[in-house]
Order: sequence, then structure tokens, then C-alpha cells
Amino acid sequence: MNDMNTSPILLEETLPGGGHTSLIVKRGQLLRITDLRGGANVSLLLFNAVEKSERLNLPDTLKCQHTAKLTQGHCLYSDMGRVLAAIVADTCGWHDSLGGVSDAREVHERYGTGRYQELRNAFFRNGTDNLLVELGKWGLGLADLLMTLNLFSRVDASETGTLNFVPGNSHAGDHVDLYAPMNTLVVLTAIQHPLDPHPEYAPRPVKLTLVAADPQVADICRTSCDENARGFANTERFFL
Repeated sequence: MNDMNTSPILLEETLPGGGHTSLIVKRGQLLRITDLRGGANVSLLLFNAVEKSERLNLPDTLKCQHTAKLTQGHCLYSDMGRVLAAIVADTCGWHDSLGGVSDAREVHERYGTGRYQELRNAFFRNGTDNLLVELGKWGLGLADLLMTLNLFSRVDASETGTLNFVPGNSHAGDHVDLYAPMNTLVVLTAIQHPLDPHPEYAPRPVKLTLVAADPQVADICRTSCDENARGFANTERFFL
């Protein structure tokens, strides 16, 4: 089932490299995020759009699905055990839940000075400040910048616990489809991964496409494990 080919497009826009945005993906809608050039990274936060104290919990997400990577068939859980989003399609195959998000100090140390005064809109941005700008639009702030998922990026952990960024994980045209079984606030920025060893500041653009979806599109996640079946049931209970 491919709702992207059969459903009217509700929203389609390109987010430039270094850009940030936020939107509510309503219950029953699907958000596709597409890596336009390859090598993109999207740092993403999720919240219950109705009660924003409920938000993405990555430790629970990984623990209940017995995985350290996220891909098609996995759910993104809140701290209330509800499914904020389900990964119903994924051509990339690995999304990082360990690496966190960049801050101004890290960007300056890695890429040097890139001020607005000289570069105008090409100035060097960082993930923390970008996400805080978007969080502020919804009455949220630094205390709400907790667990960040990095779409399109892969980070491996060695036997000694060292985290290693894997270049070339995502290619031009790769996409990930997030289905929302509840009204979910999505906050994101297209910014380089903090562990990306590339020596130049060069965040890549992504495309956002929003459509209405058949709820059956989420069956690949609902049936992938017993925990996910319970997670969907807990989410549906919220709407009784």
C-alpha cells in the first residue's frame, strides 16, 4: 500500500540545509521526509500535540522493540507508552537514536566562524538553537529539548562503547514515512549530525510531504511485535 501515490498532497515543501520547521501531523496523516541530495541528517523531536508534556522517549522505544537502530516496522513511543509515530516505510534502513544534536560550540570548533554578518542566510547554524526556535513557537523551551532522533544517519557502537558515525548511510531520494496514530507535534531541523566527520559545514536539504493515509498502512508496525500491538491499543484508548 502506497498512500503517497494515491492520496492528495496536503503539504509539500523543501526544507533547506540548516533550516528548521515544525508542524502537527494529525491522527491518520503520514509525513514523508526525503533526502534530496544524499547525506542528509534530520534531528527530530516528537510531542503529543494536545498535551505537550508527553514526548518522545527513545530508551523506551528501543527497549520495548529490542533494537538499537530504528527503521521500517518500528514505532516511536512516548513516555506514556503511546505511539507518537510509526515508521511505515524506509528506504534508508538505519536511523540514529544515540548521537544527540549539535550545539553552537561544537559547530564553531568543527567548522570555524560562520557569522550572519559575513554570510547572511548561509551563516552556520546548529541543531540546538534551531530546535529551540521551533519549540518556542509552541510554548516550549530548553527543558523540553530532551531526546533527539537523527533520521538518515547511522552510528555504530564498538565493543568498548565508542560511537562511530558511518558516512554514506543515506542517498539521494531515500525517504522515511512517519504515520501518526495520534495528533503529533513534529519539530525538526536539517542539520549535520554532531558526529559527522565531514570538515565543511554543508547541511543537506530535505523535502516534507504530508498526506492523509489509510490506517492499515500502520499494520506493518502494529504486527511487528507484541509490544507494538499493545502500544497501538494504548494509543487508541486515548481517543475513547
